[in-house]
Amino acid sequence: MKKEQKLHEKARAALRHIHNGDSGRELISDKTLRKLDCDGKNIDLEIELGYPAKTQIESFRQRIRSELESLPGLGKTNVAIESRVTTHRVQQGAKQLAGVKNVIAIASGKGGVGKSTMAVNLALALADEGARVGLLDADIYGHSIPQMLGIAGRQATSEDGRLMEPLAVYGIETMSIGFFMEMDMPMVWRSPMVVQTLDQLLFGTHWHDLDYLLIDLPSGTGEVQLSLLQKAPICGALMVTTPQDIALADVKKGFRLLEKNGIALLGIVENMSIHVCPNCGYAEHIFGSGGGEQISEELDVDCLGWLPLDIQIRQFIDNGQPTLISAPDSRIADIYRSVARKMTARLALRPEEMDESLPAFIPTQEVAASPIAA
Repeated sequence: MKKEQKLHEKARAALRHIHNGDSGRELISDKTLRKLDCDGKNIDLEIELGYPAKTQIESFRQRIRSELESLPGLGKTNVAIESRVTTHRVQQGAKQLAGVKNVIAIASGKGGVGKSTMAVNLALALADEGARVGLLDADIYGHSIPQMLGIAGRQATSEDGRLMEPLAVYGIETMSIGFFMEMDMPMVWRSPMVVQTLDQLLFGTHWHDLDYLLIDLPSGTGEVQLSLLQKAPICGALMVTTPQDIALADVKKGFRLLEKNGIALLGIVENMSIHVCPNCGYAEHIFGSGGGEQISEELDVDCLGWLPLDIQIRQFIDNGQPTLISAPDSRIADIYRSVARKMTARLALRPEEMDESLPAFIPTQEVAASPIAA
């Protein structure tokens, strides 16, 4: 018994040396370690990650085995790793959304920073990592998700006459006002109608047991954004920026809006950080450099990744086949997957919503009176 106890202590000490690049913490913690049994010289280990990491599990397993095999006299080692996504706490006053465990807002302080492209590729990256994912296009005036996913012109339907069915594409569910409007139809609605329509798109959609619903927020900090941040049950947000000074200044405004509404900023992503000439390889910081790191230090949040200014990102998205679909093995696709894991790993560290008896919030009266239903 004493030998097994010593082996147990040595194993725990060895495991503390393994760092998790996704969460920024130790890979093995009291929260992730589900079992550590020592039977003679053998070790049986079970780990449960709180975020999707399908592409990394084998690497984690090899690193754990390598660390344990350094222990003298060790016999067999069995390492089981799985992911289990739980529901996390949302801002005060918001209730759980039916069919969705976690809602994450993808935001930007200003337009033109590549937020929608980021949202699409992060949704696909999370699906690659093994999660059930949905994507809501909340930009009523400039809805672009249908085109980016190659499903422009398709129509959403309702099976029960009350809830709308999201469209499924590339393994994710998505909803957009674009599924109810002609492609060249201008949106000239006033804010109250826009807010009412967003209520229906969010709460009147039949989401199917999603681990994560990403909301592609409209850029800026206006009335529509404020309404979404107050009504949607958001457990965290990601801010997208470029290194440009004016974009970084707007990140601060967006951060303050999130902060005032009790929504945690999970991290910042710097888009268009560097351009590498495909012909000569010359690298140039067209929009400046170091901005993402600077703003993350000022706001005391992590910069989760840097995406280059690459023509293929634009070409893939314009063709309705984003990078995660057109070039899944590329370096850029790996960056998107890394950002997606880091974002959800940081969410996994946040408080969980323990009361699973909370009623699902579906405002049926507002849905019935909305412009879509009409």
